[in-house]
Amino acid sequence: MKPLVEIRGVDKHYGETQVLHGIDLDVSAGEVVVVIGPSGSGKSTLCRCVNRLETITSGSITIDGVPLPAEGRELARLRAEAGMVFQSFNLFGHLRVLQNITLAPIKVRGLSKAQAAERAHELLARVGLADKADAYPAELSGGQQQRVAIARALAMDPKVLLFDEPTSALDPEMIQEVLAVLLELAEAGMTMIVVTHEMGFAQQAADRVAFMDGGRILEIAPPAEFFHSPKHERTADFLTKVLHH
Repeated sequence: MKPLVEIRGVDKHYGETQVLHGIDLDVSAGEVVVVIGPSGSGKSTLCRCVNRLETITSGSITIDGVPLPAEGRELARLRAEAGMVFQSFNLFGHLRVLQNITLAPIKVRGLSKAQAAERAHELLARVGLADKADAYPAELSGGQQQRVAIARALAMDPKVLLFDEPTSALDPEMIQEVLAVLLELAEAGMTMIVVTHEMGFAQQAADRVAFMDGGRILEIAPPAEFFHSPKHERTADFLTKVLHH
């Protein structure tokens, strides 16, 4: 079986600064890969490269055998395959929750309004917000907004979901409600790449955990091995800090 996402030799420069160094990563269909590491290690950049919010300097990324297109129509189609959930929700404030979720499926996937609305209601129920279809984002808590953002990403029926620190902008009591949705998606077999600081989630939901530092993946392993017997000194050092502070 070919991996669903193949990242090969990916470098990324901003001017003189190199932020990704020769990244290789395969993600199989139905696999959850959690990416952890210190701030500035390149995790978010890598996540953003996978659906081409950031362009790569060299190397290649393919999703389901199709290389990332440069721009235009093909790119919109690819973004539908690789749904992205950001730190800061990025919902349209002037649109109700239902419209936020149905907009792209109607425009990009060509669904009818009725089909898109039916799917949106199903997804809102799935993320525990069945009663919020008519609310505006400003009327929701951060945790609720993030769950709407997840429903919006799912509405495109993506092949892979990318999460860029989905809980880092949330108050502690809202983090669990978002992680619970992610856990449910993981259990349902959704292919996911999740950049997060939530070690408990990594231990529970990940098939593999990748540790990034200095723009490189230093180590990748199943959670039991990763957390209990890390091979790389930097990984061990990082885990000591985050697990025991």
